[in-house]
Amino acid sequence: MGLGLPKIEINFKTQGVTAIERSAKGIVALILKHHVDVKKENSEEIKVKGDHITGTSFEYKSIDEIGTYLVKDSTDKADDWGVQNLKYIKQAFLGTPSKVIVEYLTTSESINDGLGRLKTKKWNYLAIPEIMREESTVASWVSGERTNNKKTFKVVLPNEGLGGNCEGIINFCASNIKTKDSDVFSGAEYAPRIAGILAGLPFTRSATYYDLGEVVSVDAFDDSNKEINEGKLILINDGEKVKIARGVNAYTQTTVTKGESFKKIKIVDAVDLMTDDIRDTFNNYYVGKITNSYDHKVLFLSAINAYFKALEKQEILDPSYDNKAQIDIEAQKLYLQGKGLDVSTMKEQQIKEYNTGSQVFISAKVKLLDAMEDLMMEISM
Repeated sequence: MGLGLPKIEINFKTQGVTAIERSAKGIVALILKHHVDVKKENSEEIKVKGDHITGTSFEYKSIDEIGTYLVKDSTDKADDWGVQNLKYIKQAFLGTPSKVIVEYLTTSESINDGLGRLKTKKWNYLAIPEIMREESTVASWVSGERTNNKKTFKVVLPNEGLGGNCEGIINFCASNIKTKDSDVFSGAEYAPRIAGILAGLPFTRSATYYDLGEVVSVDAFDDSNKEINEGKLILINDGEKVKIARGVNAYTQTTVTKGESFKKIKIVDAVDLMTDDIRDTFNNYYVGKITNSYDHKVLFLSAINAYFKALEKQEILDPSYDNKAQIDIEAQKLYLQGKGLDVSTMKEQQIKEYNTGSQVFISAKVKLLDAMEDLMMEISM
């Protein structure tokens, strides 16, 4: 059994070294509704797209793949997806994600059908460009998946987040977003662009002051600071450029165990990366393959700590902090008490080494590095 353990450490180290590269290759998920566009050809109105798409789930790794296998006899990307839906997919790719997953809803389907298909897939940011206020269950769905199933899903939602105080909800509040192509987008319609940006950002920078080069104007808020403090991702015009004001999510009601740092998209992305890396490695190399002895727990902790060291070198974790994983003594005590043992008579090392069946109790303390966003400078004369 012990022969499998070195693979775990090697895998962790590799994940740590490639963390920044992988963080810039996130996956966008889109839920697109049935569309029938009308175009004029030889003075006649012709319906295109909508009822001839074959399939409900599609994955694209580049913009060039769109339309290549959607409809066998079509070579026109706009005719395949329809002008509006094609525009949403192109928006997502502007942010350079590694992949765009499209869940297409037929006329008989609802957003819940799209969510059901996405539940078992791996993705980072979801956008639903034509979501309506009455379809507010998306926020609670994402929140529930994060809380109950430990998924690292995140969603860009318009109109004050459609409910939810959750770090996985990006509360995108913007209106009348005008581009150089003379297009005008609502917040919901522009959500794929925001999702693509967030999925494509490396950990070396945050979304704060991200320049939206194609946007020429957007409705301004009377008090931008107030909106940001309320957990809204807004756009600002500095007189020269339209850009993201600050990379914040909809999490506003902090707790003792989940503080101010969870309001930052960049920080949550790093936490989600570590969650996925550690869980995936445990599932792939440990579950059912390694006996749950104390020695094997120590080796697993050693591998996690090597991963943390690699993240320090990648400037994701603060190297001046003692980033460390260890056996969770308090959780171990509760487990033993549940078995009827009197832990008050046991030494700490005895508690650590006690057989915990198939359960592994681990806790970690880490300090994440944020991006430079605030400058406090005084000039004296």
